[in-house]
Amino acid sequence: MIPSFHAVPRSLVSRSSHRDSSFEKEQSHIRSQCRYTNALARNFRPPRARGCVYGQWFVIWLCLWPSLVLASKPNILLIVSEDNGPELGCYGDRFARTPHLDQLARQGTRFNRAFVPQAGCSQSRASFLTGLYPHQHGQIGLATWGFRLYRDDIPNLPRSLKAVGYRTGILGKLHVNPETAFPFDFSAIPTANFTRKELSNYTRFAESFMTSDDRPFFLSVNYPDAHDPWIRQIDGLPKNPINGSEVQAMSYMGIDPPNMREMVADYYNSIARLDALVGDLLDALERSGKAKDTLVIYIGDHGADMLRGKRTCYDGGLRIPFLIRWPNKIQPQVREELVTTLDLLPTILRAAGADRIPDLPGMDLHPLFTTRSGPWRTHLFAEYHTHAAAPNYFPQRCIRTDRYKLIENLLPGEFHPDYTLTLNKLAKEAKRRQIPGGLNLSDEIQKADKTVREAYERMHQPPRYELYDLKTDPHEFINLVNDPKHTDIVKELATKLVSWREETKDPLLKQSNLLRLTDEVRSMKSKDIAKDYRWGYPNYFFGIEPATGKNPPKKKKSNS
Repeated sequence: MIPSFHAVPRSLVSRSSHRDSSFEKEQSHIRSQCRYTNALARNFRPPRARGCVYGQWFVIWLCLWPSLVLASKPNILLIVSEDNGPELGCYGDRFARTPHLDQLARQGTRFNRAFVPQAGCSQSRASFLTGLYPHQHGQIGLATWGFRLYRDDIPNLPRSLKAVGYRTGILGKLHVNPETAFPFDFSAIPTANFTRKELSNYTRFAESFMTSDDRPFFLSVNYPDAHDPWIRQIDGLPKNPINGSEVQAMSYMGIDPPNMREMVADYYNSIARLDALVGDLLDALERSGKAKDTLVIYIGDHGADMLRGKRTCYDGGLRIPFLIRWPNKIQPQVREELVTTLDLLPTILRAAGADRIPDLPGMDLHPLFTTRSGPWRTHLFAEYHTHAAAPNYFPQRCIRTDRYKLIENLLPGEFHPDYTLTLNKLAKEAKRRQIPGGLNLSDEIQKADKTVREAYERMHQPPRYELYDLKTDPHEFINLVNDPKHTDIVKELATKLVSWREETKDPLLKQSNLLRLTDEVRSMKSKDIAKDYRWGYPNYFFGIEPATGKNPPKKKKSNS
């Protein structure tokens, strides 16, 4: 049974702050072991001749074993990009210019069907750090709008790694509330940095952290690209930017307006800049001399913020690039299994020799590190709640198999507010760019063929269920839910979706929670108000009546 927040055993929860003492405890343990072996050495009376030599080596081994254990742990470098799907050369995208990420893919494993549990920034990041779905950990919307985890002491990646002697660091935004739940030893560039200032600092800080100590490290590097604004070139990156005449819109959009192509080109330029920065980072890892002992993971946090991508349950939002390199541990290959970023936590904990967190929904990826095949998941789940409160609220749940995807809209028949917001956002970007004639996406959609028009109409006012045959309709344009030939498939997937929601203790299975959350989120239309609001859902989801209203003022940081 997968735990809700209140089902996590207290014995598994570390209550560390940013000054977490787990490493000091580990070092204290190591020192006590050495004191013990020193005592053995003082009292040891080795036998004569050859036995004397063996006895001395035994004592030396006892003294060194704690250091040897730490030395055997791999370093872990987690690279995260923003708002891009698998638009990389190694995934077959003909417009992408990503030589460094393509090389990383050739050196390790590329997961061809990798997904996030929710296509939103904070929600996705909280999930790969905790190993839980958003409805399990509580970060169901953006941290900048005040959404937060249910509990501050939830087990997570930095806590678990610090407990086994890792030094932990993060570069770039964390974007999860509260930040104190993630006790990194080192952090720098704490903002989103969407202006792309001083991009060389990512490598500079990373290299300093990687080389500052011989203990194993975990470092999460979070780049701002390819989040909007899509900027053509910054600090000479990319060296040779492309323009709108060289690209087409991603196929899952269903339309390719000429007046949108400059944006698409700069989306690809942002990915090319990301690739160059990743190349610099991997060069720094090589210079450190630690590359052969480092597990390198690259993921996107969700798909592009264009049409039918971010903030949806379509593959344009949920599907991401996912690459892993681990010298002498992973065979270079392409895997077709259904994987999710929820698989990262159990995989990393095993690689680090850390304690397993029971009942996580993700799967350890180690069985996929060789070219052999074995049993794996047949179904994958995802969800959506909101992004920036009222402007994007429209809760959904979905299930997919090798062939089919079923989306359940929890407010069927209502208008999805993010539909109009996204169209207006892109039109505003066209105006900012002074594109002649602007960008009228509603007109462009009306010019499209019938299946595409109907797909956009369905996105604007979703029905209860949407069923897509991903084999014949990979971009999810044709809803088969009312097709008599697929009645059994709909029933089967709908039943499995309910079972998953029950097993994971989805709070929105309870109608009163859904209605109350709907009222609460829709009341928050302003970021300035929402960021200081004490959300009630972390309490009433679990039968606790909350004190909502303004959060207490934050305490000023001490200089001590």
